[in-house]
Formats: sequence, C-alpha cells, structure tokens
Amino acid sequence: MDNTGYVALTRQVGLLREMQLVANNIANASTTGFRREGVLFAEVIAALPVEGGNLSMADARVRYTDRAQGVLRETGNPLDMAIEGPGFFSVETPDGTALTRAGAFSLNAQSELVTMDGLRVLDDGGAPIFIPPDAARVSVAADGTISADNRPLARFGLVTPEDPAALNRRDGVLFVYDGPLSPVEAPSLRQGFVEGSNVSAVSEITRMIEVQRSYELGQKLLDQEHERISGVTRTLGQRA
Repeated sequence: MDNTGYVALTRQVGLLREMQLVANNIANASTTGFRREGVLFAEVIAALPVEGGNLSMADARVRYTDRAQGVLRETGNPLDMAIEGPGFFSVETPDGTALTRAGAFSLNAQSELVTMDGLRVLDDGGAPIFIPPDAARVSVAADGTISADNRPLARFGLVTPEDPAALNRRDGVLFVYDGPLSPVEAPSLRQGFVEGSNVSAVSEITRMIEVQRSYELGQKLLDQEHERISGVTRTLGQRA
C-alpha cells in the first residue's frame, strides 16, 4: 500500500471509531445519568526515509465526555436523586470507588441504598448508606443530608475530580478517576428527580449521517487509488 492508502486508511479507522461512539450515544439517549461521548481527531506525523520527507496521518484514539447537565425529570420516588451543577455520587464497586450521575436509587435486602446495578451508594465518609426499613418518611436536603422521620442518618458523598477531563469511563454511567477527589462546594440535590441523558438524538443522528458520508468518500478514494495502481501495473506489465 502506498502513502495515499495509508493516509486514507487512518482516517477511515478514526471515522469508524466515531461512528461506534455516535451509535452508542443514540442507544443511550434515554439512559438516566448518561454522558455523551465523542472522539478527537489529531494529526500524526511520520518520518519518511528520504531527506525532508514526512507523512501526515489521522489519529482518533482520544475520547472525551460531554459534561453538560442533563434534563431533570421528576419521578416522585423519594429515593431518586438528581445533582444540579457539578459533582458525582460515590458508589462502591468490586474494583474500588466509582463515580456516577445516575441517581435512580433503591434499597437492597439489607436496606442499603444501591444503584440500578446493585452497587452500594457511599456517604461522605465512604461508608454505605443505610435506611431503616421501618422509616415512614425519607427526606434529603439540598446539601445531601439524609433524614428518616426527621432524624439525620448520613450525607451523600458528592465529589468532584480536580481534573474532569481525566475521568475514565468504566461503563455506560460509571467513571473512575485516579487523582484526588474533592467534596462538592455548596451541593444542590433534588429529591424525587433523576437526571436524564445529555444526548441530543437529533444532533447525534445528524452527526451519524455526516460520518457515514465522510466514510463513503474515503472508501471511494481508496477504490480510485486501487484502480490507479492497478492500471499502472497493467500498463507496465504490457510494456515489459
């Protein structure tokens, strides 16, 4: 394959990765707490074995997460929570603490607050949140303080990473962060609400069409380049 083919192929690989992310965004347009994901294209310069020679190729390995606030939807469930503004809930996973914005919570058999996937939600001290099974009324203040029958129990462990761009997506709505986490200053929680996905289905479908057309143009270029090389090879073969 010649240089033209390598350049076009690297672009095609990047477009394929972007198409996969766009499709995943569309699939999660109604997933609670989902954050839209995108890809960044970068230029990679490769040196050629000739004086002053180089080759510019595309690279699309860097993924980013859109941190825009999703729309809050009222559910009426007193265990559902939505964060207004920055911050994440802390949850316990087999591999350590993870972060999420998905606040559709419920109680497990041990009366511990858990996520939709059964992961235990942590308080500001890093301990699971226990709700007495006989509590008649559970209320949550805007600062995350949880009370049962007007008796304070715990406070949500709302945290924010020092470098939000360094968040790594572990699963659809779970993130991990290797750096230090800081408590959210002046947190704002809404009880009985959940935060929806920040994906705009219309925008993602539009982007999918754009990526598909770009991919088709790239494939057309590869086909034309193949025909050109084949033509040259046939011509040289006939003259030999």
